[in-house]
Amino acid sequence: MFTKEVLILCFKIFFSRILDVSLGTLCTIFTVRGRTRTASLIGFVQIMIWFLAVRTAFSSSEGGLLLAIFYAGGYAVGTYVGGVLANKLIRGTATVQVVSSSRDDDLINAIREAGFAISVVNVNPSQFGGEKYMIFAEIDTKRIEELKSVIYSVDEKAFIIVQETKYVFNGSIK
Repeated sequence: MFTKEVLILCFKIFFSRILDVSLGTLCTIFTVRGRTRTASLIGFVQIMIWFLAVRTAFSSSEGGLLLAIFYAGGYAVGTYVGGVLANKLIRGTATVQVVSSSRDDDLINAIREAGFAISVVNVNPSQFGGEKYMIFAEIDTKRIEELKSVIYSVDEKAFIIVQETKYVFNGSIK
């Protein structure tokens, strides 16, 4: 049915696409974060790989649908791998906002004892409940799950919002 050469070609394209799409994901993230020089270098390598993969796929007169499946599969796996790499390699900061379910100093103390620098604002009673705290923290994205665990260990009904931060001026990130 398919020759050994066609299968080898399919796998070359599959792995080329994984590499090129993963690099594309990193390139986009670096661009959004303002690291355009790094993004430019990654983009150059990414497009070279993409061009060679496409050229190889189009130059083959065999494989047709199988080549298309491996090409698309490489794209899908590359998207996943790029996301995993971005989470592992690219550090950043996040703004975390927490609205407690009640005004409880135990929550503030637990967060501070875990090593997080926070700012606290009193929230007045409303139709949605009594007095609460609004807690603000700027943290390394690698510590989001840790902070979430600390919060929920004290206040399982706390409302948490996490946003990626582009710039931080002053303050304290440990």
